[in-house]
Amino acid sequence: MEKPDGVETFLTEAYSLLTQRELSSAAAMLDQALSADFDHAEVLYALKCSAWWLDALERAGSRKNAFESGEHILERWKAFSLFAARTPGAVERTNQAYRRFAFGYALDRYREYAAEGDGTDAELMLRIGIAHKGLGDFDGAARSLEAAAKARRDDPAILAQLADAYDLLGDQRASKALFREAFLLNPQKVDLELLESPSVERMRAMAQDGGRTGPEIAEWIPVLGELSGVFSVKRELKPIEASKLRQSVYELETELSSDGSRRPFVLPRLINRYFWLIDHSLARREDRSKVDELLRKIKLLDANVYRQYIA
Repeated sequence: MEKPDGVETFLTEAYSLLTQRELSSAAAMLDQALSADFDHAEVLYALKCSAWWLDALERAGSRKNAFESGEHILERWKAFSLFAARTPGAVERTNQAYRRFAFGYALDRYREYAAEGDGTDAELMLRIGIAHKGLGDFDGAARSLEAAAKARRDDPAILAQLADAYDLLGDQRASKALFREAFLLNPQKVDLELLESPSVERMRAMAQDGGRTGPEIAEWIPVLGELSGVFSVKRELKPIEASKLRQSVYELETELSSDGSRRPFVLPRLINRYFWLIDHSLARREDRSKVDELLRKIKLLDANVYRQYIA
């Protein structure tokens, strides 16, 4: 029987193989580790993860093209993250090893697809950026996401991922500004499960602590970002942008009054737009009565938000 340090050798080799996307070989190495110590907690957990990913890999291989294969693995990563969070005895370095496998495999598939077609497609560059970010290559992620943003300037999914990359690179000012833009455009297009920003994660937790669930969480993040000072980097709206924002506010107000079932989603989105209009009025030094009217509307919608906002 192997000495205890032999198990560590097998684990180290298995994790190295995962980095090289050699999942079957890694699983075989973990089997050897199990033979060395049938009760080793990390080995047992790693084998459980291995079974998960072998199934995912088989399903990914059946997709119609390399892009869809990469997509499947990213979706399975989201599910795996929940699985790991709920599994007693989960080991962080094991999770990180499978993370490198998942995002590395997805990156390989996206690059393969890019080589076969248009490698500058914004959607593809977005996915490549996400994969780089998942692997810890934040500079590479930023480059790909900047290219995607250049092709689609008002895409909230791209802007949020670029903001996330900037945050991880330490560029807080750019990150805050882009997150604010993304959540204004459409919070439902922001994939929270693929964001790593600590500040966004804190606001997500705050939203959950407030009893919000599902899609509501994304709608409350910009409101909480304003109240907590996270989304503090602001810009002045162009006249056409201000006009569109006012039209959007009118439409949301109408929807809120006519469809109560949509209130959990419409209310925070409307409050966020009121915040933007208040900032716009203050920047342009408009009559104070406009700001007071917006504040009154916020107070009627949510007195707690109003108190925190004016504090």
